[in-house]
Amino acid sequence: MVEKLHKIESFIAKHHVLSLATCGEDGVSACSLFYCYDEITRSFIVASSTETHHMQQIRHNNRVAGNIVLETKEVGRIEGLQFRGVFLPDPSEQQKKAYFLKYPYALAMRPTLWRIEVDFFKLTDNKLGFGKKIIWTLE
Repeated sequence: MVEKLHKIESFIAKHHVLSLATCGEDGVSACSLFYCYDEITRSFIVASSTETHHMQQIRHNNRVAGNIVLETKEVGRIEGLQFRGVFLPDPSEQQKKAYFLKYPYALAMRPTLWRIEVDFFKLTDNKLGFGKKIIWTLE
């Protein structure tokens, strides 16, 4: 299980934008967010205004899903991560510092930071074999 998580987190470390899917009373929505990942809590730290459509939906349903992908047309290099988790307020001070260290320009915007605690990952990595999947679930 630890080796699976290591491969997944290595992929996460190579990227910086995730797509987030939300679902509310008015249907589904998607957005893109810059992230900082906390390996200790398996959480993505993201910034978003409470006025956005996806945040309005999260107020009614904080279960979310998302993905991170490597854009390529080479079938042998295809990699992508799907995840599910809970969108929560109040990241720790350490998580906030890590986010602003990665995105110092964001400090000027004074964004509200949030965390997505992940309970499911599925990494597709064709470099390991066509359609090879690595699945990790919180036990």
